[in-house]
Amino acid sequence: MKPLSECFLYGIVDMGYVSRELLPTITSQLLQGGADIIQLRAKGYMPREVLAIALEIAPLCRAAGIPFILNDHPELVREAGADGAHVGQDDLPVSEARRLAGPGAIIGKSTHSVEQAIAAAAESPDYIGFGPLFATPTKPDYSPIGTEQIREIHRRLSIPIFCIGGIKRSNLQKVLNEGARRVVIVSDLLQAEDPTRRALDCRSLLKIQWASQTS
Repeated sequence: MKPLSECFLYGIVDMGYVSRELLPTITSQLLQGGADIIQLRAKGYMPREVLAIALEIAPLCRAAGIPFILNDHPELVREAGADGAHVGQDDLPVSEARRLAGPGAIIGKSTHSVEQAIAAAAESPDYIGFGPLFATPTKPDYSPIGTEQIREIHRRLSIPIFCIGGIKRSNLQKVLNEGARRVVIVSDLLQAEDPTRRALDCRSLLKIQWASQTS
């Protein structure tokens, strides 16, 4: 499985955008486009429904050697064949999510400010999400935090940081110019006419940025 240190483009298959019957197809398209991590977000679905859906996606990610993450539901990680879980600010502590998910599971946590990010890092997650940078229909109740704190959070923390929230191909270069190294892209991939090509394009920009930062 690809290590987090080599993961730049985080794709979320969000059932608010994708119908159940199209989930395997869109997942395959994102994997073909170079998504380094896939997360299943199925808000409002019962745990058994989430499990059934996850069991369809897990083999695709496993065959591609890409980590598969469940949004919430760390208790389903092992049964679903997933590689980890992602928890929000109001969800379980990282330690409890890790206990439920089992040994070796990847645990990520959402953060919405520098202060939250620093507090989350003290819980020792494997990565954090940082945002939303821009307004996004995926999380309409959250106020965008902008891009000004991206460099600061990367300076203060050494764990992988995935910037998230309203990121699209059209503003990705701006986000990278502000210091981002890894990003989560949701609607811009899922609603693209060609999700594979859109993912390839975004992944290419991320690789160029990473090379320039590490050279």
